[in-house]
Amino acid sequence: MATYLDFEQKIKNLQDDIESAIIRSDNDAKMILEKELENEVRHVYSNISDYQKLQLARHPDRPYAMDYIELILKDYYEICGDRHFKDDKAIVCFLGKINDQSVMVIGEEKGRGTKNKLMRNFGMPSPEGYRKALRVAKIAEKFNVPILMLVDTQGAYPGLGAEERGQSEAIAKNLKEFATLKVPTIAVVIGEGGSGGALAIAVADKLAMMQYSIFSVISPEGCAAILWNDPSKIESATKAMKITPVELKKYHLIDDIIDEPMIGAHRDKANAAKAIKQYFLKMLEEIQQDNDYLTKRYQKLMSYGAFSQESTDSTPD
Repeated sequence: MATYLDFEQKIKNLQDDIESAIIRSDNDAKMILEKELENEVRHVYSNISDYQKLQLARHPDRPYAMDYIELILKDYYEICGDRHFKDDKAIVCFLGKINDQSVMVIGEEKGRGTKNKLMRNFGMPSPEGYRKALRVAKIAEKFNVPILMLVDTQGAYPGLGAEERGQSEAIAKNLKEFATLKVPTIAVVIGEGGSGGALAIAVADKLAMMQYSIFSVISPEGCAAILWNDPSKIESATKAMKITPVELKKYHLIDDIIDEPMIGAHRDKANAAKAIKQYFLKMLEEIQQDNDYLTKRYQKLMSYGAFSQESTDSTPD
């Protein structure tokens, strides 16, 4: 059963009416309703707020890393374990091909259904997950295989065991090592990009976001709790934090925005996957043609946080 958000209810009603028309074999009604549905989808998705974009980024039907891997990767083989502690199922690593291009895919996976969500720890990686990602990245570097990273986590797992095993050190090491990998790297935020849990696999030559994804230093609920001592002020926090792709691109914190199908990735997984595939191949070709891409990656990373401030001094009369 598809899940519909509050602002999608009219879309749901029209889709239900279309199904009824199909059952009745009423083609005229079906054509009229499909036109109404197209207009309603265009109206709804061209006027959504930042908070509604947050809801879409967290939509339960939204494609996860494994969905994209199965749609765009062929002849794939999973690589497991960090060679230190265990295999963290919240991070998945696959070697395969996109078209005829060999690629290493590293993704954060939330899982579907109670059993799978628990196995994936709701997409919150532990240190061994980040160490697995780094081990796989080094394998890719050794064999000159480009890397595609699919970011989707509310944050790194904050449990006691994760802290005891060096959560912050694992994330920090990934930031350092991914910054100097001698292969092209492309990262795409496909849903939630939460804090250091996202950054640990988001240091790349090209960092893009899906149209209805978010990237933030803290969850809007956490921000609301800290600023106003009221987690219910999530809408105000979402707007103030500027965590949507348009805002982040304006401040040069991401490189590109990948357009989703008009009705959203959660309703059209195949075309959303196609958009990621096309973006990866296009950016890979661009990076490979640049002999100085490592220097440009360094310069981009060093530019984060830079700002200019105009003088506000007034001239005396």
